[in-house]
Amino acid sequence: MKATIPYVEKKFEEFNQLIFEGKLPKLPIELSDAKSFLGLCVYKKRRTLLGKVVCYDFKLRINTRIDLDEAEVEDIIIHEMIHYYIGYNGIVDSSAHGRVFRQLMMEINERYGRHIRISHKPTPKQKEQLYGSKERWHMVALMVFKDGRRGIKVLPRIASKIVNYYNVVGRDSTVERIELYMTNDTYFNRYPNSSALRVHAIDRAEAERHLEGAERWVCDGTKLRKG
Repeated sequence: MKATIPYVEKKFEEFNQLIFEGKLPKLPIELSDAKSFLGLCVYKKRRTLLGKVVCYDFKLRINTRIDLDEAEVEDIIIHEMIHYYIGYNGIVDSSAHGRVFRQLMMEINERYGRHIRISHKPTPKQKEQLYGSKERWHMVALMVFKDGRRGIKVLPRIASKIVNYYNVVGRDSTVERIELYMTNDTYFNRYPNSSALRVHAIDRAEAERHLEGAERWVCDGTKLRKG
């Protein structure tokens, strides 16, 4: 199933009464088509004059990009409600999914027969839904590092951005060379398309497998051309 706002609102209230003693105020609920999460509790932070961090302006986001069974959707909602409970009550945890979160999660799973997890491992079918199976062209930069590692970056198909990325990253002392490829392999749908400098690590064999047959491009520092 794919969640709707009325459905999430209904489940939120149901779990609020059943699990959280009705102590969590209603909050805005948004649906998302993002690739990077299934559920998210977002909020802002401010520090008081006494140095205490206060969380406010909470929002609950639920992903509708992939089909999940109802129990999975419910567990995702409760997972984010745990984050909401911790933030709303100003509880300090050791990390995003630290000691407090894990303790609450285990207690809820045991008491209510839930299967809440830290992260969701998608099935092959769900991965296809999450990343998309439609073929589209990507400009992929493959970084070969001097220590043998590989990294990739899916770049906007804008010549100036590609050239700038090539020049900036190419000056990094750890980079041996940058190879540019044009490919429509759906494997690369999973990566964000941006010119930010972040590089995604990839296994050498995996990179070679998915770039086999791709069109090679060359950058001379000012212009691009097919290799």
